[in-house]
This record gives sequence, structure tokens and C-alpha cells, in this order.
Amino acid sequence: MVLALLAPMMAAKGQTLEPLTLPLGNAELSVGGAARAALFRADQPGSAADIAGVAKLIARLQQTDDTGLTLSLNTTLAVHDRLSFGRYDGDLLEKLYGEARTGLGVVRLGLVDGASAALAVAGPVADTAVSLNDPSVTFFRDKNGNAIANIFTLRTPGGPSSNYAKLVYESPDLSSLLGMGVRLSLSFAPSEGKNVLPFLAAGPKVAGRQADMWEGALRYDSDFGPLSVSAYGGASFGRGEHKLPGQEGVSDYAAGLRGDYAVNQTLTLSLGAAFHSSNAYGFDINRAYDGAATRIVHVSGGATYYGWSASLEYGSGVAGGVAGNARLGLNGTEAQIAHSFSDSVLASVGWQHLIYNRDKGSFYDGSRRLSLDALFVHLSLRTRPI
Repeated sequence: MVLALLAPMMAAKGQTLEPLTLPLGNAELSVGGAARAALFRADQPGSAADIAGVAKLIARLQQTDDTGLTLSLNTTLAVHDRLSFGRYDGDLLEKLYGEARTGLGVVRLGLVDGASAALAVAGPVADTAVSLNDPSVTFFRDKNGNAIANIFTLRTPGGPSSNYAKLVYESPDLSSLLGMGVRLSLSFAPSEGKNVLPFLAAGPKVAGRQADMWEGALRYDSDFGPLSVSAYGGASFGRGEHKLPGQEGVSDYAAGLRGDYAVNQTLTLSLGAAFHSSNAYGFDINRAYDGAATRIVHVSGGATYYGWSASLEYGSGVAGGVAGNARLGLNGTEAQIAHSFSDSVLASVGWQHLIYNRDKGSFYDGSRRLSLDALFVHLSLRTRPI
């Protein structure tokens, strides 16, 4: 309701919503947030006009000393409906971490993304929240009201350590040393624990849980006249505990490439692709098996013109059948048009088409193939990033 009331007013004025800032001694507290809501019609049995969304509160307590060292404590709280769990599985506390920024790089400790997800590159999307790739909001429910995306999701950013408690290092831009824009990131999560600090919990008591998850990623950014290019690659490895026969430590690989060509000062054309492969069935790291292969690819192209943007996406993936699990296939297409009224207000309309299939067993409707279509309108309201 608040989103529906505020967004039109801000859009009309082209305003950016600033975060709340309060001085606390030598530090500063910044409080911002974001809210997203999608109105959609899904073409599936028993469907009607529906709504989905998520709201987030984001806060940072930050202090900078005379040497340039910046210390901060960061948190993100999120409230979701069942179609909007996203990559953190619907956690109320998505992130809580301390950060130190120096001229030698950034160190983060706590509940935060790993190295691979932090530097990920993918193709252009007009509105990332409702993309085929790593969506924050999805459109299809099973007969129990749960998101069908829980079966298998196109998610090209690597990083099996999710938001588990970890230590992360991210280098500064190394162009002064290498003559080109390169950043490196490394992270270590000792377990699947979410107790903010590493080593305080071992994670869920399940067979095949992962421990000692190392991630590394490298990102390259450069300009060639009007063409800007970004590329990245990441790899992650873990150690399986309490393994059943055939289970092993997770092995995860991801890569992405994107190019943006500025035709003139107002028109930019973009093209990109990303790939993700893992031995974790359907990217569920507690089901990492010897001989398993889950692979996805996402390709997209788009254009931006003043505040308008448009994109066309295609995604395809397969979770190879192993250890009694069905072989899952997923193909998707999506078209979007979006308009950015300001840095705080974005609205988009689009169409999404997904096809799920399996070689044995059945989906919630008794079939081995689901063909799903949705038309949607999505509205996003956010403060300026803090």
C-alpha cells in the first residue's frame, strides 16, 4: 500500500528518495530500504490475477578515520511472500556483517555474499528483480501456494556459500599494477551456519552438508572507445560431511560476459551471456553427488534510451538425474520494457514463458511437463544506495 501511494508521487516529480542519516558521535547511521511489488496474471490451472513482492530495510553504521580507514556494520532485513524468497531462501535477516575498507581492498566478516556472487557479470536486463536470471520475484505457484521456481531456478551467479557466515576479501581495482581493470575476490565459509560469525555453528543436521567452502572470482572491466566490456569467472569448492554413498563436496563454476555499446549520448545497446555449472543437484548444495551435473546458460540483449530500457532474455538449464532424482529441464524466454522515473522509482511490464520437464515422476499437477506463461507489471521503489 505504501509503495502504491509513494511511487506515483515520486515518479511525477522525478525525485530520488534519500536514506535517513543520523550522526552518532564520530560515526554516521544511514537507514534506507527498498520495496517491490508485481501484479501479474499467470496462465496455469486455477490462476487468477495475483500479486507478489518483497520489502527490505537496509542500515549501515559507518566511521572513517584520518588515515582513510572506513569501518562499518551493515544489515539487511527482508519480508517476503512465498513467490519472493530469492537467493537467500526467504531469510528475514539476509545480511549482517562488518566491513573494513582500505586502499588495499575490502574485508567483510559475517552474513554476506561470497566472492563469486559479489563480482558476477551477466547479460543486460531491463528490470533485474523479475528477470529469468536470479529473480527476486517469481510468478508461478503450485497447488500449495509455493513458488514453482523452488523446483529449479535459472541462477547464473555462482556462490554455493550463499549468505552463510564467512570471511571475504575483495581487492581494489588493480589497473595501476596490471594496466587493465581487474578485481579479485576470495572468501571462506567454514559451514552452512548463519550465526553471523564463522565457526559458531555447523549448519543443518543433514547428510551431505557442506563445510570449508572456498570461493574465488576474478572480474575484468575495460573501455574500448564507445564499447565497455565486463567479464568474470568464479570457482567454488566445499567438503561434504556425513555423506551418503555417492555424495561429495560441492564443486561450482560460473562465468559471464557483457558488452555495452554507446551509439550516442542517449542510446546504448547491450549484449551478454552467463554460464553456471555445479555437481549440486538443482544447485542444492546438500545434494552434491559424484557424477551429477547441473548446468544453465542465460543470454540476453537490450537497449537503453533516456530513462527507457528494453531487454529480451533466453535461459536454458538441466539438472542431470542422479541418486534416484529425476532429470530436470528448464527453458525460458522473457521480454521486458522498463522506465526509470528517477534513481528511486522503476516500473516495468513484460511477458515470461517457462517450460519445466522431467524424465520420471511428476510435477504437482500429475504431468511431466509444465508450460507456464505470465504477463506482469512490476513497480520498484528504493532509496539511494547507502
